[in-house]
Order: sequence, then structure tokens, then C-alpha cells
Amino acid sequence: MTITKRVTFIAKEGCEAKMKELLAAMVKPSKAEQGCIFYEIFQYENNRRKFMAVETWENEATLDGHKASAHYAVYKSSYEPYCEKKYTDELEVLG
Repeated sequence: MTITKRVTFIAKEGCEAKMKELLAAMVKPSKAEQGCIFYEIFQYENNRRKFMAVETWENEATLDGHKASAHYAVYKSSYEPYCEKKYTDELEVLG
């Protein structure tokens, strides 16, 4: 069963560029991982502090592999000083 998530980040005031840099660095290596079906990060045009990651993984094991990757560890240890709020939604694909 595939797993799809939407992760929303709100950057702290003045930290938009650093947040964008950290999140953008996740895209290419995540897409190259085994089991990654979809992985994109968006920045809202009407609110430059707001970012959204949408990701789909083949299954729980491939998502766990992503969370154990070196690039995930860099992101995980670096984003908090620049992020005001983060929340995750599990999504069900219809169709």
C-alpha cells in the first residue's frame, strides 16, 4: 500500500531563504531513493513563508528508508531554527 503525505512548513519571519535552501536540497536525493513514487516541495506564491512537501512512497519500508537516509538526517538536524510551525497530513489517493 502506498503512503502519501503532505508536510507543511511555516518559516520564521526572515528565514524564508534558508528554509527554501534546506527543503530544496531534499528533492533530488529523495527522488533517487528506492520506493519514491513522487516527491516535490512547493513554496506558496501568496505566502512566501509557507512551504508544502508532497511525497508518495511505495510502502512503509521505503518511507522508513527515506527517514534513515543521510540527507534526511541533515534536514532533520537543521530545519528547526528556521521553522515556526510544521505539520503533517496523511493523504488518501482517490482513484
